[in-house]
Amino acid sequence: MESVVLSNIGLGNVDFGYFFIGLAACIVLLLILVIVQAANLSHLKKRYNQFMKGKNAGTLEEKIMTLLEDNRYLRAATEKSKGDIKDIYKQLTGCYQKIGLVKYDAFNQMGGKLSFSLALLDGKDNGFILNSVHSTEGGYSYIKEIKNGKSVILLGEEEQQALNQAMGID
Repeated sequence: MESVVLSNIGLGNVDFGYFFIGLAACIVLLLILVIVQAANLSHLKKRYNQFMKGKNAGTLEEKIMTLLEDNRYLRAATEKSKGDIKDIYKQLTGCYQKIGLVKYDAFNQMGGKLSFSLALLDGKDNGFILNSVHSTEGGYSYIKEIKNGKSVILLGEEEQQALNQAMGID
């Protein structure tokens, strides 16, 4: 049996059996694709239900808004902390933070290195040197002011060593 439709498209000599087998193969292929898509959809539904478990759209929106508000608060707190840290660093430059200490024997007759020179400087190398001299007759202490790493009064050897130590100069 010959089909007019198949003859018009150039397949007039093709047996109907082959034609139906081809259609059946296409139907089976489409059926397999539908089953695969149904399985994917089922998996997606399970994930969606797990995500929305115990929640509705309103409570989920509330949770998201709460998280956004927390994020805003954390950003503001971080900015405040940055400003506070900058202020602390500015204040630290005026605090004594560099120290140099040299112990020595002021007089040859004494031992134990009971005399010392102590240099205390801030971040801008301003501060003082405390020199304490111990002898058999008593102890004497005096201070020399340091501005920008220099003293107006001439420094002794031990005092200069303490100042260099505080400034990190070897």
